[in-house]
Amino acid sequence: MISLKALSKNPFKSLLIFSSITIAVMAIFLISSVSQGIIGMFSKMIKTDGDIIITQKGISDTFFSNVNIALMDKIDKLEHVTTSYAMIVGASPIGHIPIAGIYGTSANHFSHYKLSSGKYPNEGEVILGENLAKQFTTKNINIGNKNFEISGTYSSEIGFEEGGVVMNMGDAGNLFNRSASFILVSSDSPNEIDEIVKKISNLNSEIEVKTTQNFVKEYNQFKIIENSSFVISTLAFAMGLMGIASVMSMIVNSRKEEFGIMRALGKSRFFIIKNLFFETLIMSFSAYLFALFLSFGILALLPHIEMLQGYVNGTLSLTSAIYVLASTLFMALLGSLFPAWIASKTDPILLINQGCA
Repeated sequence: MISLKALSKNPFKSLLIFSSITIAVMAIFLISSVSQGIIGMFSKMIKTDGDIIITQKGISDTFFSNVNIALMDKIDKLEHVTTSYAMIVGASPIGHIPIAGIYGTSANHFSHYKLSSGKYPNEGEVILGENLAKQFTTKNINIGNKNFEISGTYSSEIGFEEGGVVMNMGDAGNLFNRSASFILVSSDSPNEIDEIVKKISNLNSEIEVKTTQNFVKEYNQFKIIENSSFVISTLAFAMGLMGIASVMSMIVNSRKEEFGIMRALGKSRFFIIKNLFFETLIMSFSAYLFALFLSFGILALLPHIEMLQGYVNGTLSLTSAIYVLASTLFMALLGSLFPAWIASKTDPILLINQGCA
């Protein structure tokens, strides 16, 4: 095929184009995927175990929320409520680790954390996520200014939890000086959830009650992460695409002599543009697939890097993949075909002279 022969004649230039497109596409994938992965992990943690979430009114972050745990007694008596549990979420230096997530939970939620070894914690005890446990060989651990005994380790599909510590509510309450960060409630009937939300809201004027689905949509920290990610990935995307277009344009301009010779031999403008179209298409699509493969590999490795403790994860959506593919092909074709079209209209003698200059 003529297009493949043309690419093989200029291996250095072809490698330059291939590398530029690959790096640009990878940057876009990784930035957007990591931000979506962080949001997805926290969303999954909330959505998995409850239909309704109760937080302190007027608090934008669950880390600062304080809800009276005594509300659970009243909530459990409501019709169509199956279970409720409370959690305290916070962060603190743990041993030599600068900071890690701490999850205090009521006893009826311990089963959420699948034990790998040992037993669930009593007062003065903690269990460590498997990623965090790799950092410690002692039987005790310092959290804040207090010493806790390690009673076991646990595994979780959620990276945040894998790199954290789980303790009972009493110890977490003393550590962070609060009753509960939030309460999650499960219902036996999806049709009754809105009614349960109203009933719980009437129990206390200082709480905010939402379905977990609405909470995830409206959570301010998610909006900050999404907006920051959007700005950064957009800039990276724009710079990457402009880089692709610039490289393609320079490569095409450097081939003016070749185009001039083709025109002098009687080849039509359509012939030149058609071959360049297929060259660009093959190169861009190949680089895209390579970048996609590398991105999947990096995203698969992220949760297993010990120094990240499972806090960095990534999720690549089909919509993002298609959008990046379309944009990459468009900019590459624009950067190559536009200067080629201008060159094909120029007198062949001038093209040959410009190429030799």
